[in-house]
Amino acid sequence: MAKILVTGGLGYIGSHTVVELQNKDFEVLIIDNLSNSTIDVLDKITSITNKKPSYFNIDLKDKIEVQHFFKENKVDGVIHFAASKAVGESVSKPLEYYENNIGSLVYLLKEMKENKVSNFIFSSSCTVYGQADELPITENASVKPAESPYGNTKKIGEEIIKDTTKVSNINAIALRYFNPIGAHESAKIGELPIGIPQNLIPFVTQTAAGIRKELSIFGSDYPTTDGTAVRDYIHVVDLAKAHIVALTRLLNTKNKAAFEVFNIGTGKGNSVLEVINTFEKVTGKKLNYKLVERREGDITAAYADTTIANNELGWKAGLSLDEALLSAWKWQETLK
Repeated sequence: MAKILVTGGLGYIGSHTVVELQNKDFEVLIIDNLSNSTIDVLDKITSITNKKPSYFNIDLKDKIEVQHFFKENKVDGVIHFAASKAVGESVSKPLEYYENNIGSLVYLLKEMKENKVSNFIFSSSCTVYGQADELPITENASVKPAESPYGNTKKIGEEIIKDTTKVSNINAIALRYFNPIGAHESAKIGELPIGIPQNLIPFVTQTAAGIRKELSIFGSDYPTTDGTAVRDYIHVVDLAKAHIVALTRLLNTKNKAAFEVFNIGTGKGNSVLEVINTFEKVTGKKLNYKLVERREGDITAAYADTTIANNELGWKAGLSLDEALLSAWKWQETLK
């Protein structure tokens, strides 16, 4: 049974991935400093899978702590989620973002190299493409200058990993996510933003629940079918399963290069208004929303070409937008 370290394993995507790993009989160790998560998620994971992952409250910015962990624990692979991820906050706190997202990555890779841990999955993002020249976006699309320090940490992170794989035993896959939404079917884990949500769906569900008075839609003059921005919304459970498939590829040495990248999305774009209309349809809840000015740094449209992930990984998104939005609402209802 392979032993896998999941950093940020109590966070939104991390917790769903831990569930899928344990369902596939991997032994899971979680590192999470609870900066954007809560400890009760550990019990929720345990109740879903009937297995308790090993948990370590470690800050990955602490080089000595990271060294100590790898000295004490032998692992077969690492899935690295732990990172700060709010675009707006990264603009106002660039140094904190570079220290947290880049520093922790460097310390992790150094210890993996030192301790001969070969398999690394990196949580990357479609933000590296910026506003792509062509849609849908393929893995061969050019990586653009980042729109934010957060986006830059993903771009630099990929470069650091690629350089490391050239001179070490490490094989790595970067998964470039599009827009993860939804929650586990049990409604025991889901997206739980601390403070004001940075993403559309928690804002939608909190507005529907009466926690927020109204939802602001940023921009209604984009060159799209209804004037609102278009994104590729992928169910978080489909995204979690993509990590297990990518990890298995490395464990079975099926990778074709020491560093590979894959787009993880549905291959379909939906506008913000389409998402709102779909949410109202599947939940029966009316949303109070208003159209406001565009946000700085937002792009018009981004959706994935998933051909390479489908063919190379044998992975395909299976859950619909309806299912994702309904699961997000069921999760929100448990938070009342």
